[in-house]
Amino acid sequence: MGSRWASQGLRAPLGLLRRGRSALQARPAGAGLFPARMSGAGPGAAVPAGPLARSEAFVGGGWRRAAAAFPVRDPASGAELARVADCGVAEARAAVRAAYEAGAAWSALPAKERGVLLRKWYNLMIENKDDLAKIITAENGKPLKEAQGEILYSASFLEWFAEEARRTYGDIIPSSAKDRRILVLKQPVGVAAIITPWNFPSAMITRKVGAALAAGCTVVVKPAEDTPLSALALAELANQAGIPAGVYNVIPCSRQQAAAVGEVLCTDPLVAKISFTGSTATGKILLRHAAGTVKRVSMELGGHAPFIVFDSADVDRAVAGALASKYRNSGQTCVCTNRFLVQKGIHDAFVEKFAQAIKKELRVGNGFDEGTTQGPLINEKAVEKVERHIDDAVSQGASIVTGGKRHSYGKNFFEPTLLSNVTASMLCTQEETFGPLAPVIKFNTEEEALAIANSPNVGLAGYFYSQDPAQIWRVAERLEVGMVGVNEGIVSAVECPFGGVKQSGLGREGSKYGIDEYLEIKYVCFGGLQ
Repeated sequence: MGSRWASQGLRAPLGLLRRGRSALQARPAGAGLFPARMSGAGPGAAVPAGPLARSEAFVGGGWRRAAAAFPVRDPASGAELARVADCGVAEARAAVRAAYEAGAAWSALPAKERGVLLRKWYNLMIENKDDLAKIITAENGKPLKEAQGEILYSASFLEWFAEEARRTYGDIIPSSAKDRRILVLKQPVGVAAIITPWNFPSAMITRKVGAALAAGCTVVVKPAEDTPLSALALAELANQAGIPAGVYNVIPCSRQQAAAVGEVLCTDPLVAKISFTGSTATGKILLRHAAGTVKRVSMELGGHAPFIVFDSADVDRAVAGALASKYRNSGQTCVCTNRFLVQKGIHDAFVEKFAQAIKKELRVGNGFDEGTTQGPLINEKAVEKVERHIDDAVSQGASIVTGGKRHSYGKNFFEPTLLSNVTASMLCTQEETFGPLAPVIKFNTEEEALAIANSPNVGLAGYFYSQDPAQIWRVAERLEVGMVGVNEGIVSAVECPFGGVKQSGLGREGSKYGIDEYLEIKYVCFGGLQ
């Protein structure tokens, strides 16, 4: 790895904490994973019960306190789940140094051996899948069934990249000179800073970290302040799997510390790569920071996905796809549909059946309750944005078909909502709502639908339903997005390249292409051979 991995001194540990080993399984579903916080306990003292429930930072292979702690709350009730180490600039620099120091040995490890360790980590995730899912539901609020699905999806990236580690093939290029041979090598870029969101607190980590570790990079993970417990649980399992000290580091921090920590990760010269999933606005800030040291950057940013239903579509299939695409995780996914465009000949039938499906299939409740399909939004600010979008649309003539207000279950719960008579001038069609709101726009022609669909400056995912083969090819090629679902409302899969175009980001994650984001190409000219 050359000078990127040059040896430098690592600051002394900030202090190791004991590991709790109470069984998570002993707590009944719906009762919550974590006991009430210890009365009068100091910062970092309230450690949740269970081997995977950690509250300290994980740096250089050890659990470390910070000078302060911040609360992690259950979005369903507002109850405090734990107080987690509030890392700042010093802890961020220590984590970067730990990753840098671990880099030489990790990158030198044969790819097969890195793959074996990733596979062990995967196996431990599968063994602990129920407990990991409960942690997600506790801190994120999504229904337990969805959380279980996320854990399987999350673990699949470790499995996939465990296998891809041995496939970072180079090349041999025929030379124009008789006495030369030309080789192309692929080598790890170095330390990767991984900044992840709250909506998929496990999968967004492994999708990045699996690729980075397989490539031979080491990582520093800054999880979202709302959901740090999943990242710390993954650290515990990585440690159990034998991932060497310093290869996987986690520095949780509060919203107040996030800007300073993010700036360190983007400007520290020891960091070679930034991978971020989050809002376009935040991504632009990080890009400006990273520009000073010309770091490699990959970003999955905001989406504003269109869902087009043409007259030729199978209405029942379109409704099923719409339900899955819109209301998964209560509409809090970057690829969920934000705008429904329905052709006039099928519009009324689609709206009627969509409303019936919403009322029949969706149930709002606590994520731990049996039968819940719609958990809380992450916080009250998210609820207020949904309300603002509905109020704006109704004030301009939109009609509420179903839903439209907060749910009686609690302040962060909102009724799954369907709007008709929506126009492209309304706020809900211009901004990403990130909530359980489905606005439907009626259109006349294919050209009109494509113009509306392609009008935003972002392009992550797009969906459409049609049974016309020629139309399918035309629309798939003309949609200005990075991922297209044709007669399909869910497109995410470990084998497929995930990413967007325009201001929805840079680079791709998952698939055979994901590992390339963490590799440099080196050309070697071997001369004097005759």
